[in-house]
Amino acid sequence: MKNLRAKFRLWFNSKKAEGGFGDGKWRLLNEINNNGSLRAASEVLGISYRKAWGDLKNAERVMQVQLVDKHRGGREGGQTVLSKQGKKWVKAYELFRRDVEKAVEAAYAKHIKGFAE
Repeated sequence: MKNLRAKFRLWFNSKKAEGGFGDGKWRLLNEINNNGSLRAASEVLGISYRKAWGDLKNAERVMQVQLVDKHRGGREGGQTVLSKQGKKWVKAYELFRRDVEKAVEAAYAKHIKGFAE
């Protein structure tokens, strides 16, 4: 039990419990930012392009914010980049998640860690 540690999944839902934004979409946006392409981001994450596009559209609908700007390509290929709001969401979520992670680690140390030793 000494190797145990606290893990969690985090996401925001609408009042109707529709998935809005969480770790998966945050990772997707980070990869879009790193690669400049939704296709490349989906390949890095091991998900289909169709799923990645659907997840982004669902998040934008639920959150009522445009997360990416998509530019159709031609010979040079298309490009997907984070919108201004998308960049803000990525940073805000990163900071929020970091705070939640610290709180989870503190709660684990307070309530559980003694049992694992």
